[in-house]
Amino acid sequence: MNTFLGYAIPGIPFGCTYAIVAIGLVLTYQTTGVFNFGFGAQAFASAFVYTVLVGRGIGTGISFVIAVLVLAPMLGVALDRLLFRHIASSNTVAKIVSSVGVLVAIPELLSLIFGNQTRFAPPQLFLNQASVYFHLGSTPINGLELETVIMSVAIVGIVIAILHSRGIGLEMRAAVESRRMLELHGVPANRVVGFAWVLSSTMAGLAGVLLAPQYPTLQANDFAILLVAAIAAAAVGSLRSVPLALAGGILLGVIGGLGAGYFPPSSIWHTGLLPGIPFLLLAVLLVAAPRLRNLETSNDPLASSDPPPPPPITVTRAPELDRLIKGGGRVLAVVAVVSVLTWVPANWVFVLTTGLVFSVVFLSITLITGMGGQLSLCQASFAGVGAFTAGQLALHFGMPVLLGIVVGTVVAGIIGAVAALPALRLRGLPLALLTLAFALLADNVAFPASWIGGPLTGLNVPRPQVGSLSFATESTRAFFVLALVVLILCALVVRFVQRGTIGSYLAAMRGSPAGAAAIGVNLNSTKVLVFSLSACLAGLGGGLYASLQQTVTPADFNYEFSLVFVVVVVTTGVRTIEGAIQAGLGFVVVQQLLSYLPGRFGAGGLAIVLFAFGALTYASHPEGVVEYQKRQWTQRAERILLRRAPRGTPPAMSIAGGAVPTIHHSLQPSARDRVESG
Repeated sequence: MNTFLGYAIPGIPFGCTYAIVAIGLVLTYQTTGVFNFGFGAQAFASAFVYTVLVGRGIGTGISFVIAVLVLAPMLGVALDRLLFRHIASSNTVAKIVSSVGVLVAIPELLSLIFGNQTRFAPPQLFLNQASVYFHLGSTPINGLELETVIMSVAIVGIVIAILHSRGIGLEMRAAVESRRMLELHGVPANRVVGFAWVLSSTMAGLAGVLLAPQYPTLQANDFAILLVAAIAAAAVGSLRSVPLALAGGILLGVIGGLGAGYFPPSSIWHTGLLPGIPFLLLAVLLVAAPRLRNLETSNDPLASSDPPPPPPITVTRAPELDRLIKGGGRVLAVVAVVSVLTWVPANWVFVLTTGLVFSVVFLSITLITGMGGQLSLCQASFAGVGAFTAGQLALHFGMPVLLGIVVGTVVAGIIGAVAALPALRLRGLPLALLTLAFALLADNVAFPASWIGGPLTGLNVPRPQVGSLSFATESTRAFFVLALVVLILCALVVRFVQRGTIGSYLAAMRGSPAGAAAIGVNLNSTKVLVFSLSACLAGLGGGLYASLQQTVTPADFNYEFSLVFVVVVVTTGVRTIEGAIQAGLGFVVVQQLLSYLPGRFGAGGLAIVLFAFGALTYASHPEGVVEYQKRQWTQRAERILLRRAPRGTPPAMSIAGGAVPTIHHSLQPSARDRVESG
């Protein structure tokens, strides 16, 4: 028994930290309707500032006040007023994308400002970690463990008291149902929601400062793992119950402590199963708990008043300008390809080839999110399946790498279909959480296995060889042609799906699943099909990427890339094939250009920050900020070149601070032919 307690009790402080974040997630979701994926980044920001201040000789008390009681509430106010306040309550995808953008942007922004040097863990807040205050059985309880538990219990009591109060608590619970209905009753909804953001952000800062001393060094990835464990803990209470979220957090902490104590450090149980327990628990709860499956259901009676997103500009621009743009685009494309094959430097050829490969992966996001309306956070995992399958077949079975890439594409499609089975009754937030759990399971359980992800030094994947034609030339120009041909074929497949029956089914599902089912659409088979096709595209892109790089590791396909991929595609335009190609090329070109900057600004983080800020505009411009800018410039060109205003353009409607141009009332036959499904 003493051994059991000796392993379990040290896990309780970790569990309490998970619980604080879980309670913050529950509080934010129950009072604002936003499931804040950026919560881990907010915790990291406060921990980072606390560590920096303490490292510069400022006392722990003052550093705590600045990091938790000043910075954290200010960050909450900023997120509310500048971002989430402008998102319609029914727009789940916009809320998820925006919070993912926050999760991606904050750590990179802090690294750009303060540098990315190693920072060792700061001291604990008030009590001495080296001092033992009492024993629980034979297990000593030090100051860090004691203060974490005390503060966690205090936080739970405060949050429960606030939520069950007849004043602000009742108003906060009403705000998540419908802010507009709350306003009709004379209550300033913005004030209520703003208070909720301040409170939850303060909790994030507190959790970050409590967690920081428990690790040897301060790393953003530790706080991402904290976030996922907290999501699992919050799921125990179906994102509704604060006491159950506390119990779930402590349970996960205890399980982690017991596993670390009983499992040998070198065993598969310790390295594989133990890190995956929170993700497995989250996946099981999402599938099995009816209350979690119904999180997508909106209770806002005014949700139907939200206008739909505008159509792509290719549908609405004048036929004369459309012909001019398409003709000019074809000429520029030919000039670009000829330039790459003749005079462009070798390093830029490699960059552009990488962009084409990323475009193939990004087309999978266009298919599942832009057309299907489902947000998947595991596309990089599917790409990893394709890459590792091709590499293992080429390395151990002597299979030609092109054939291995085809097999990897099929395997990724099968796994995508299997992953879709537990998600058949999920959409919106529950589906995003399930796909995130899948990505984390791949990172922590599957890819680290040597028979999947290869040795620690990386899995060697050869370049293709077709007869006497080799794609292994130093300049990579031949591989550029291969990637271009594959991208064109994939774009044609997506266009065929978009304009065919499946595209119509997906458009119907995106608009109203119940309505789609009523007209005879088989929702289950359509969802499995679109998941499988998107996984095939991602797996194909992953296999090409592995062959291009020639050496890949599991780190090349971790869950963070899935989040970054979504952020990048959303920035350019998730609803169009053109947007996916622009995302792939833009992602690598921007990084290459920024690499010429001196110091830490050329390390690649700045590019991620820029795309993340672009994704934050998704609430105002769900078509993508690049697509929005194209619309603005196209309309200017129509006024200047055609000497008339865009036809049938009444005053623009305002949505979330952005003008939404309306489509033409009268379409020429050639323009009508360009209208795509969805």
